[in-house]
Amino acid sequence: LLGRPKLYGPSEALVTEIESFFCEVPIPPQNKTILLRLFKEGDRTNVLGEYTSMRGEIGVIPKKIQLSHEGHLECVASVQNNSAISPTVSQTHYLKVIEPVKGAQIDPSGPVELFEGGEVELQCRLSAGNHVSFMWLRDGQIISSSLIPAEDSFVITSLKDSGSYTCVATNTFNNTKVFNSSRVSNPDISFTVLKESYQSYYCAVSCQSSKGTPPIRFSLFNGTDLVSNVTVQQRHATFKVPVVLDQHLGLFQCRASNSNQTSSSLWMPLEIVPVGGPVTMRYNYDVAENYEVIFLRLYCKPDRGSHPRFQWYLNKYPLHDRGSFYYVFNQLPGQSILVVSVGKVSAGIYHCEVSDSFDNSTVINSRRRYLDRKVLNHIPVLVAAVVFGSFSVIVLLVSACCAAGVAFSKFMAGFYLHLLLIADLHLTLKAEWRDILSVSVFFHNLVERHKGGAIK
Repeated sequence: LLGRPKLYGPSEALVTEIESFFCEVPIPPQNKTILLRLFKEGDRTNVLGEYTSMRGEIGVIPKKIQLSHEGHLECVASVQNNSAISPTVSQTHYLKVIEPVKGAQIDPSGPVELFEGGEVELQCRLSAGNHVSFMWLRDGQIISSSLIPAEDSFVITSLKDSGSYTCVATNTFNNTKVFNSSRVSNPDISFTVLKESYQSYYCAVSCQSSKGTPPIRFSLFNGTDLVSNVTVQQRHATFKVPVVLDQHLGLFQCRASNSNQTSSSLWMPLEIVPVGGPVTMRYNYDVAENYEVIFLRLYCKPDRGSHPRFQWYLNKYPLHDRGSFYYVFNQLPGQSILVVSVGKVSAGIYHCEVSDSFDNSTVINSRRRYLDRKVLNHIPVLVAAVVFGSFSVIVLLVSACCAAGVAFSKFMAGFYLHLLLIADLHLTLKAEWRDILSVSVFFHNLVERHKGGAIK
């Protein structure tokens, strides 16, 4: 059985922005490839995005937000190439899509001159925007909402209501609309490297707070040294910092204040290292139950570089983000991964190219490699040589052992025969030697007796 997936992501999103949704199967089955697809509830004909999880990892599904995406979303998980395991569906996740207000104008229902007994309806029309709140002002003064029958319109029925009317339309995203004065939140710090001229670069360091009533004073510090400060009417500011490549430029921090209290960001090290050294490309793959290669993962990694830009190529044609048989996943700043579904369309010569994101004057290419289903499923010559060579060595060793066993058996048989012959000879010699000793003793006694005069 396939566990029920979990879907999570933003609850609010701006239209045209790219947001990521995450789907995971808590306990994925072993050695199974899981397809995770994002749908709007009740509409399985339109796939909003998908992710192939090969190792049980969380699926990341990026999506460019449209107004039609508002509503309840769900993630459907299924095991690829195995219809015996039923797909499972996550709980729904509600997404609210915000389209910023644009182009508000007042459209009167008739002539703007009002006569006694008549009326004029003012309609506040927008060229764009949803989830909108309206506010009406007459001569700069807010009109009570109790006098307004509909938020986006106002009816003038009396001459005493004559004046200059203004319609204010607003909508809110992530509760960043602030009506009362509030303390500025801890700012986030980030930077982008840009090229100014030939071999001249700088960092655009951004400081941004999610909360706080303007005006806000932002200050940028390098250690204890103040780099620059500025007071703005927004909750963000940008500072320009000159860059020297291959040097540690220090630890930077943003500070923001809109009252007597100051909020600070985390410390951020600043060091820009251009790409260099060789670019290596390696690959590994997954196989099906019949041991056919079905998925290929190619890895592209430069020897060094803090801000690399990766580009994959198949037969000299660039591969961008996602295609019918592949997708690109960048693990910045370390490497880029190209995941390929192996088939006829995926056959060809692969290579990757690395350059600096801030300067494309230096481009380093990896070695090219031809890959197709036949090549991937073919046993390499070296591997075959090792396997069959090892088998031959084993056969020779077994044969040698058998031959040695036969020779040893013959040797031991001859050895035992020689031992028997030696033992028999020993017994014979022992008997003969005993006889010789007896004769020797007889003659010795005879001589002694002769010397003593015992023999006459």
